[in-house]
Amino acid sequence: MSSTSIQSVQPTLFLPHGAGPCFFMEWQPAHAWDSMRDFLQSFAATLPKPPKAILMISAHWCTSGFRVTSSPKPALMFDYYGFPPHTYELEYPAPGSIQLAQRVASLLEQAHLPCDLDPIRGFDHGLFIPLKLMFPEAKIPVVQLSLDHLLAPELHLQLGQALAPLRHEQVLILGSGMSFHNMRGYGDPTFTPISKAFDDWLTQAIAATPTERTKYLTHWTQAPQARQCHPPRAEEHLLPLMVVAGAAGNDLGRKVFSDCVLKTHLSAFQFG
Repeated sequence: MSSTSIQSVQPTLFLPHGAGPCFFMEWQPAHAWDSMRDFLQSFAATLPKPPKAILMISAHWCTSGFRVTSSPKPALMFDYYGFPPHTYELEYPAPGSIQLAQRVASLLEQAHLPCDLDPIRGFDHGLFIPLKLMFPEAKIPVVQLSLDHLLAPELHLQLGQALAPLRHEQVLILGSGMSFHNMRGYGDPTFTPISKAFDDWLTQAIAATPTERTKYLTHWTQAPQARQCHPPRAEEHLLPLMVVAGAAGNDLGRKVFSDCVLKTHLSAFQFG
């Protein structure tokens, strides 16, 4: 992959992927996910140019160490339960990329972060559900990278730093998760102020200088209501944010979407 000028470097984005296949089914209340759907559908038009490939870090793949998909034609993993039958027939036939998978593994090896190629793993719903809205033509090659199961923020910030050169190679790095992810909190109005307190802190942390941002994210558990929003050992939906923040380098971050869904505040953050 060749380098490009600084003007066309791809941004990095942490996006909320919603609840299961929520964008492709009837929901109650009926319009709960409309704003998030609109944000995801409009995102591609904001890019400096169409990406050559996409690297997705999803909350729904945690492994011991790092693994990256290397299948040329990854299957879809319908890893959600209890939804209407048609949501298990969704399609997203985006090709994989062995070249990008090898490049990712090489960058991580250089950073002393061992990474194995996985020719079997398919795309989970944290990947294909938002990408069906963002890039519905499914023509851009996509590779998925796992989180480390220990969920250490410092490690995932380092992971992002190692991946940063990909941005200059027109690879779009996406982190797919949720800025609030406490299952017992969804739909409970007592969690509205709780989620807002954490969201306000997160917004300020992302907008800070890169050095301060790294410090804040490393110690995110000290934020207001942090463990109410991401319970212990269940913060996998926040860790993709660490990866895209690490890949941001010296680029500043900002909130680019926010909505109150199921009584909780959910946001997206972009760098660059």
